Amino acid sequence: MTKRAAVFPLAGSLTPAKVSSSPPMPRHRPTLARFSVSLPSDLLDELDDMVVQRKLPNRSHAIAEMAREQLTEHARELGAKSMAGTISLVYDYRKRNLQRKLADIQHENYLMVVTSTHVHLEHNHYLEVLLVQGPARDLRRLADTLAACKGVKQAKLSLTATAMPPLL
Repeated sequence: MTKRAAVFPLAGSLTPAKVSSSPPMPRHRPTLARFSVSLPSDLLDELDDMVVQRKLPNRSHAIAEMAREQLTEHARELGAKSMAGTISLVYDYRKRNLQRKLADIQHENYLMVVTSTHVHLEHNHYLEVLLVQGPARDLRRLADTLAACKGVKQAKLSLTATAMPPLL
């Protein structure tokens, strides 16, 4: 859109200059969607503590930030590029047959699971860390399969920017 502007003429010019301007930015604000989230009360307490410590405006801001981070990571992980990384699991070792089920899943995916180790945590929990390699989407599928096992409290896939050299 071209407008005539009240501009002083340049030296030697008898007519006002034409000024090109873009239309004003629309004043539309993004819409917000409201939804309910059920959390264990101790997790909600931790969330509230984090909001206060980080001086975030509110819970919604914190949850939106976490969602954006996870969505970005999710998009990156869906690729077919072979990558190296870890899958960290926290689980209750007292859960019947859970350790056997986790081991069976790892054995079924032996080409991706390079090694694993675990340490004992408080309150009957293990932290198990698997060193993995393979196509990012397959590693995501493996992490999701492990996370879906009843008794697994946390599962996190962390990928590196590069792949490991072939082992064979």
